[in-house]
Amino acid sequence: MFSGFFIFTPMVLSWQIVRFQLKETFAIAYGNYSYREALLVTLSHAGLQGYGECTAIDYYNISLEDFNQKLHESKAIIEQQKIEAPVNFYAFLLQLNLPSFLRSALDCAYWDLFGKLENKSFLELNKIEVNALPESSITISVDSVENQIQKIQKSTWNKFKVKCNHLDENAISKLVALERDMALDSNGSFTKEECLRLENNEIVSRFSYLEQPMKPGTDNYKILHAGTYANWMADEDCQDLTVLKKLLPHYNSVNIKLVKCGGLTPALEMIASAKASGYKIMIGCMTESSIGISAGAVLAPFCDFADLDGANLIVNDLATGSQVVNGKIHLSEKPGLGIKLI
Repeated sequence: MFSGFFIFTPMVLSWQIVRFQLKETFAIAYGNYSYREALLVTLSHAGLQGYGECTAIDYYNISLEDFNQKLHESKAIIEQQKIEAPVNFYAFLLQLNLPSFLRSALDCAYWDLFGKLENKSFLELNKIEVNALPESSITISVDSVENQIQKIQKSTWNKFKVKCNHLDENAISKLVALERDMALDSNGSFTKEECLRLENNEIVSRFSYLEQPMKPGTDNYKILHAGTYANWMADEDCQDLTVLKKLLPHYNSVNIKLVKCGGLTPALEMIASAKASGYKIMIGCMTESSIGISAGAVLAPFCDFADLDGANLIVNDLATGSQVVNGKIHLSEKPGLGIKLI
């Protein structure tokens, strides 16, 4: 329970925009990327700092310059907030009408700071028991299937998310023949006809899931059928818990990303709702540093799948916290989210 010792003293909000260089070109159906820009948020109090992060994603229409302006406009009122339970801080954030990516960065930074002030980890604060953790996948970018297979065979990871741009049934057959633990992510590049053909083909059951098969923002998903050979997983189609009910006949699984739903606070509620509905759940990420990955990792105990390879894809990580090593998730036991800048 919150001690109340520092309840009437203000926080200090600061932020910066950084560029992460990727270890190799990240190629997906939306485009090719050699770097990512991210907004890092810091909330400080009593000599302690909490950190949050959100990444600029063009296909989500995310502008960090817009976020920079919104933080300038909101800085004074944010710093006036009493340090109370995170659920109260999140209720305040909702009143600011901030985009979910920015709201997530602030919510995660607050959880990190609050735990450090209470000297308790996120797991302790939420009474989360860690009985087992899913193993994270590593992303294999869009490429020729021969190059993708070569990367898989050389990797020290056990689980792979293979990106594709449009359906290549020959490539699928070659990937399945590897008999490795793989998922397929088309980032919305399949057609309706291709999806119907896939979900009735036994071979796709050998993929742990098939993520976001068609473009979001339309009723495309309505032609998908949950319970077929394909374990369809919603990503862009599933932004928050309000869509879970309507997606249920069509998707077996959902990819929950903190920046999509608005942070750790709403993610906890979304996970509970998704589980109650019978979904399989993945905790996912963008191409983030250990700041964003440490936030997502604390929800892994609730999940069936994990895709937390973001910090492994960048050259210039700037923090430590929870780590993902060859797919194994090592949760920090330090207060808050355990994040520390390098």
